[in-house]
Amino acid sequence: MVVGTTSHAGKSLLTAVICRLLKRQGKRVSPFKGQNMALNAYVTAAGDEMGHAQAVQAWAAGVEPQVEMNPILLKPQGDMTSQVVLQGQVVGRVQANDYYRDYFDRGWQAITEALEHLKQDFDWIVCEGAGSPAEINLKHRDLTNMRVAKHLQAPTLLVADIDRGGVFAHIVGTLELLEPEERALVRGIVINKFRGQRSLLDSGVTWLEERTGIPVVGVLPWLPQTLPAEDSLSLFERRMTKPDAEITIAVIRLPRVANFTDFDPLESEPSVNLRFVDPSQPLGKPDAVILPGSKTTIQDLQTLQSSGMAAQIQAYSAAGGMVIGICGGLQMLGQILNDTTGQEGQAGEVSGLGLLPLRTEITNAKVTQQRQVLMRALPDQFIAPSAEQQEIHGYEIHQGQTQILNPETVQPWFEDPTLGVVSLQHLTLGTYLHGLFDNGAWRRSWLNQIRCKSGLPPLPTDIRDYEDQRNLMLDQVTDAIDEYLDLTPFLAQS
Repeated sequence: MVVGTTSHAGKSLLTAVICRLLKRQGKRVSPFKGQNMALNAYVTAAGDEMGHAQAVQAWAAGVEPQVEMNPILLKPQGDMTSQVVLQGQVVGRVQANDYYRDYFDRGWQAITEALEHLKQDFDWIVCEGAGSPAEINLKHRDLTNMRVAKHLQAPTLLVADIDRGGVFAHIVGTLELLEPEERALVRGIVINKFRGQRSLLDSGVTWLEERTGIPVVGVLPWLPQTLPAEDSLSLFERRMTKPDAEITIAVIRLPRVANFTDFDPLESEPSVNLRFVDPSQPLGKPDAVILPGSKTTIQDLQTLQSSGMAAQIQAYSAAGGMVIGICGGLQMLGQILNDTTGQEGQAGEVSGLGLLPLRTEITNAKVTQQRQVLMRALPDQFIAPSAEQQEIHGYEIHQGQTQILNPETVQPWFEDPTLGVVSLQHLTLGTYLHGLFDNGAWRRSWLNQIRCKSGLPPLPTDIRDYEDQRNLMLDQVTDAIDEYLDLTPFLAQS
């Protein structure tokens, strides 16, 4: 079990690294997070929705993601309300005050059943907690931290972020607030994100071990953001120095942005400066604009309209700018959005940005499926890097059915026209397909279209898909941490 003294202490990263280390030892290992609250989701091969972070951890373990690795996913919708995804399927919406009453017992049953299922197939289960295990006002309803550790009698690592300051107080305070049987499970402490000279920390480590009786099994160095984070707060931190960047792509930072992991492949491109733009900020003159997914499309669209960002995007498009909408972004690009039954909150109909001739009805039924489809080649080869159709893979997660109002004014983007359309000028594109930029050859083809407009030479398109690059990053971060992490005595105790 991996728990942290705070959010963003490094639990997700350390869980992925331990999964990779155990895989290297020939173990069959599975990640697990009983309950996750995040707007980054992934769809399994079985069509189940789960947290994207657990999918990354599964890839670190060298196994396919499955919903048992994250049986409860809460997707915040604002106003203290979340959509509840239980065992991969939407079961309702609930306010925070009612969640414990309505879903605690069902949730714990789903967690224990998932663990029993994983026990049958794996040698190791590496469980990740959420937030802090010592929130005394929430412990009675905490499904994710020490309740799981006690259920499994799992030896537990406590991770603390020294970059925030106060690391010794965080560690000692957390241990003091645990129940004796919970504290007894903590077998190791990890100090994460350390910068500076290691010898200056030695006296503190010695004091900590003497004070707590628990060994410090790792002092991990500060590393740049290398793996996807779980929530939109990390968008402020996701900045990479790009000395060779030649083009700028603006991603609109919607209030309830969802699946922003779509843009990790673009952020990995050395020639691309990815700029997350708040609706209150000026759009500027980027080379392309992306409207990402949203958990509450209509509310986020209204934010764009009230802030003036909608008018900026419309003016940018009218001047010949390139705009892509993904999932909720596709819906916003249309003419009309209608939520008759109030699935996202308040029922009603609103006008979209009007850049594509689309009408979307927000529905109760949720589409969650992986897709492997042919992308149509258009005359200017913008949509595909060659004159032939290209196979594209990704996944759908959306509540809404979209109708094309004037088919003669757009072209289907895919062999399946329900997945997306393109304006006749090929400058406005909308799709329901998440993971689009993971497709390496298409990503480079699209970037080359932008580069051509700017008079830049094309990039090679014969590259592998992003999953290979992600796999390399998992190896690199594991190698970087393995040097500073000693799990031998910890694993021996188990």
